[in-house]
Amino acid sequence: MNVARARAVISGRVQGVFFRAEARQRARSLGLAGWVQNRADGAVEVEFEGPKEAVESMLRWCNQGPAAARVDAVDVTWEPPLGDEGFEAR
Repeated sequence: MNVARARAVISGRVQGVFFRAEARQRARSLGLAGWVQNRADGAVEVEFEGPKEAVESMLRWCNQGPAAARVDAVDVTWEPPLGDEGFEAR
C-alpha cells in the first residue's frame, strides 16, 4: 500500500460551518488517520495519513468543504507517514 501523509491549512469561512465534524466523518469513512482542529487565526488545520488515493480525495474535499463553508485557500505540505491510527477532531 502506498501510504502518504499531508498537512493542510484551509482558510476562508471554515469555522462554525461543521468543517471539523464533516472532515472527521469523511476521513474515518476512508480509513484515514490524523486530526482536524480550528486555529486561532480562523483557519482549519488538518493532517491526513493513509492510502495516497484517500489522502488526495480528502484534500480535494478540503477545497470545497461542507455546504456552508467558503474555502479561499488550501495550503498543503506533504510529510513522511508517522504510522498514526484513528482520526480525531481537536
